[in-house]
Amino acid sequence: MSVVMPYGDTTGDGMVQLSFTLPMPHSKVAEGSALQLAHKMGMDPALVVHAKPMGPDFTFFVVYGRVNHVVDPSTVVVVERDYPLLTPKEVNAAVKRSLRRRLTVVGACIGTDAHTVGIDAILNIKGFAGEKGLEYYRELKVVNLGAQVSVPQLVDRARAEKADAVLVSQVVTQRDAHLLNTREMSAAFRESYPSDRRPLLIVGGPRFDENMAVELGVDRVFGRGTTPGEVASFIAHRLAGAKVAS
Repeated sequence: MSVVMPYGDTTGDGMVQLSFTLPMPHSKVAEGSALQLAHKMGMDPALVVHAKPMGPDFTFFVVYGRVNHVVDPSTVVVVERDYPLLTPKEVNAAVKRSLRRRLTVVGACIGTDAHTVGIDAILNIKGFAGEKGLEYYRELKVVNLGAQVSVPQLVDRARAEKADAVLVSQVVTQRDAHLLNTREMSAAFRESYPSDRRPLLIVGGPRFDENMAVELGVDRVFGRGTTPGEVASFIAHRLAGAKVAS
């Protein structure tokens, strides 16, 4: 594929829309500062199309303008799904055939993260995007520890439950908290388990880079929009040798 440019009004016009906040009260000076920032980022011409005060000391901006940068899709590195997408019936059959017991999954939000929407969407039977969560799979035993679970608590519970897989959701990302927590978690599991007995470690959240699994010390990173079926299929693929075609 050849290089491409952003599309706004006409193909290849390079028009983009950018939003950001400046720590300044709303004024003409603030709007001028927003334009100056846009110009320094390579937007020319640029236009402030929205400016809204956020309290007395901050202003939120939306800027529309042209950039001259091009994108080469052939150089983009992404994590493609390298396992078949299975139905719940196929996951159950693979687990039953391979393990001859229920597969135990322990999930939690670790650190100070209190946002359980992500982990609940994957684990709870109600699921997400029209798919049932892992609690729906009869061959999976799901233990949802909820929010603000410390790493030692997670490790202890995983050992007590004899977890085959550990799922961690991280939504809070200020100061890279999701990365720090994940590295702490993966290090703790490697310290507590022999390498051949460690549970499968899976993390997910809207701000994770799926290419960072090795760097973070986990087996898989899932980004925004991940469905329960994708997670269940990955677990079945890695732990039960599922090879059913999608």
